[in-house]
Amino acid sequence: MESEFAAVSVSVDTDANGPRLRIEDLRGGRVAYLDALQLEALAWLPAERLTAILDPTAGRWRE
Repeated sequence: MESEFAAVSVSVDTDANGPRLRIEDLRGGRVAYLDALQLEALAWLPAERLTAILDPTAGRWRE
């Protein structure tokens, strides 16, 4: 999956205790895993809170 702002690979990882979402940043190589609780929290997150964490200056490009 790719846009002008990001390129990621998304798959389901079943190697842990239960299934979880595996997200890989194809440009930087970083991998994150989200379990069901974390995914549900994203679904319930108000739009303004999600917008705040999407700000790239909040951490991605900081030294």
